[in-house]
Amino acid sequence: MDITHATVPGSGTVHHYDTRRGDHIGVVVFDDGRRALMFYDRADADTASQVVELDDDEGDWVAELLHSRSLADRLAVVERRLAELTGKCS
Repeated sequence: MDITHATVPGSGTVHHYDTRRGDHIGVVVFDDGRRALMFYDRADADTASQVVELDDDEGDWVAELLHSRSLADRLAVVERRLAELTGKCS
């Protein structure tokens, strides 16, 4: 997936990408920590047809939902690997 990044002066950074199905999506990371999801109409790839603003905790929650495994599962894998590396396996 090709993701492009651009700085929006005074606002933050916008990340754009196209899904395999041809949808054009953007994520704006504002300087104050807010996030916005932007969905573009296929007929006009330059204008967002819908923008959804998310607070910090909402952005974290959506990111957690989009992960293939939960944070708890990923943390458990890291903890097991750390125990293996330090020889503290149970």
